[in-house]
Amino acid sequence: MLKNFQKSEESIKPFRLVKYFTFTSLVVIFVGTLVLSLLNTHWARTVQQRKSEEYARLLIENLNHQVFLQFIIPVALKFGKIQLSDEKQFDYMDKVVRSTLYSFKVDMVNIFDMNNTISYSFDKTVVGKKDFGGKAYQDAISGKSTSKLLQRGNWLEIFFGFPRNSKLITFAPLRAEKPLSRISGPVLGVVEIVQDLSEDYKAIFDFQIRVIGTCTVVMGLLCLVLFFVVRRGERITARRALERLRLQGQLSRAQHLSSLGEMVAGISHEIRNPLGIIKSSSELLEKKMAGFDPSNGIPAIITEEADRLNNIITDFLNFAKPRSPHLTACSIVDVLEKNITFLSSQIKEEGYIIKKHYDDNTPEITADSDMLYQAFLNIILNAMQAMPDGGKIYVEISSSTDTVTINFEDEGQGISEDLTDKIWDPFFTTKERGTGLGLGIVKNIIESHGGKVHIVNRTDCGARVTVEIPVVQEV
Repeated sequence: MLKNFQKSEESIKPFRLVKYFTFTSLVVIFVGTLVLSLLNTHWARTVQQRKSEEYARLLIENLNHQVFLQFIIPVALKFGKIQLSDEKQFDYMDKVVRSTLYSFKVDMVNIFDMNNTISYSFDKTVVGKKDFGGKAYQDAISGKSTSKLLQRGNWLEIFFGFPRNSKLITFAPLRAEKPLSRISGPVLGVVEIVQDLSEDYKAIFDFQIRVIGTCTVVMGLLCLVLFFVVRRGERITARRALERLRLQGQLSRAQHLSSLGEMVAGISHEIRNPLGIIKSSSELLEKKMAGFDPSNGIPAIITEEADRLNNIITDFLNFAKPRSPHLTACSIVDVLEKNITFLSSQIKEEGYIIKKHYDDNTPEITADSDMLYQAFLNIILNAMQAMPDGGKIYVEISSSTDTVTINFEDEGQGISEDLTDKIWDPFFTTKERGTGLGLGIVKNIIESHGGKVHIVNRTDCGARVTVEIPVVQEV
């Protein structure tokens, strides 16, 4: 049994290897998809930041142009100097800046003079404050534009790319325009523009969540489908492995029985010839002894035992070399009635009662009536032997469109659970004088007709033998 189980496990191993490889591949694909999604999101944020920086520089160039043309030149001509502390100049400057940046996504604008003092701002509270520019201001004074991304949120929000707010701060020099200056674009101050990128980053994060969610759903569905496919494949593989083991067992048993049958057939043939001589001699001796010593029963005993031995040999031959059924139309009811008629005297003498229930529409079948007669006779005799003190034997016939079912029930002790798997083995018997071939012969006959036979214990007492025979045999 352990060997068969190991063989079954070996046959299933290749499928398990495929299953593990498939699931591992699915996990790797899913992880790879998540990594690719994160890389794409990072690339999208990088591109977004680069575009925003370019956008800020273009805004500053446009603002530089408008401030120089619409504010610096007119105010210098009108007032002689630029002085944003003057409320009129500041309001005029504010009007130029806001009209220039109208409809653009700009959160804050600060303009620094050459002394790192805020001369103009959307927020009037910071106007006049010094040293707010830092290193970015110094870079802008030297003619270099710089941008810095400022994000706020806890480390998880920043790590996973969804900070509470994201702002891009860009510093660029405010220059004089070339056509109006002898010096090629001198730096007149520094412009700081603050862009709020929170919505853009939120859109990127939402897209990332949708991608990951879609991948998770798709991979989940694939995993679910694969799980059911694998479960079905495992069941099919296990069923085929068990079927293979069953067929191997049947083949081994058939080979064993074939060898045993050849041996039994040879021995039985050699025994039957001298047995016939012994029987005929004992019968002759019995006739001669009748005139000299009628009370001597030894010749009769020899004859009786010779008959019993001949019956045993016949059982051996029937089991070892079963003949193929000669199929003709026959009635199961007629066969059973023939069995009961043959056993009627024994049934009456030993106190048995046959309870019959036949289906009114039992169809005729194609079978070998003689072989079925022998099989049913063995079953009924077994039922009688299970009740040595007499009892009821129930015989029931039912039918469907393609099968006739015969149930034989007795009121004996039933079959012990530890013997259930052994009752079909040849030469196994619980009787003192049995050969252990009766049920084996029954099984051979029924299976040669394409039928099935099995034995179970009844709920209350006794055993039930069920025989199923197809109505039409496959030729």
